[in-house]
Amino acid sequence: MELKEINQHLQETRDQLLSILNGLSSDQFNKSKDSNSWSIGQVCQHLIKTEDLYVYVIRKGLKSKEDSIIGHKPLEFLLDRSKKLEAPDIARPTENHFELSDIIEKLNNSRQKLYETLNALEDPSLLSKRHFVHPVFKEMLLIEWVKTLYLHEQRHIQQIIEITNESK
Repeated sequence: MELKEINQHLQETRDQLLSILNGLSSDQFNKSKDSNSWSIGQVCQHLIKTEDLYVYVIRKGLKSKEDSIIGHKPLEFLLDRSKKLEAPDIARPTENHFELSDIIEKLNNSRQKLYETLNALEDPSLLSKRHFVHPVFKEMLLIEWVKTLYLHEQRHIQQIIEITNESK
């Protein structure tokens, strides 16, 4: 999958997320089903933290001068919400009350940092030649880190839709 196509998926997924968020009240945004569940605000904070971490990792991985010999991994399993995945501590949300406008601004900022990193690449093929170790998925090519971002976001959009349906 080319970077142009990945960028399109990133944009479409983010547009879908923002469209859902723009229709929520503060109460809907901050309410969680129970103490073991995240609110929509917490899901969004998790997305921001994840994207910021991924930008850091991609930049770090690009500094490597060694070509990777690892193959591509199937990533579509991320869309299967029946398989529970545990967020690493560094990407877990806080218990704060969130302002929707602040979260939207932070979502826009994290995505802007990602686009700046990707657009600054003189040779986008480096994303398919360099890797970095993911805490859950192990060695992954940097292009897969980028692709994982929109798949991860799509997974959480489904979670947000489930949360909004439960509160009706």
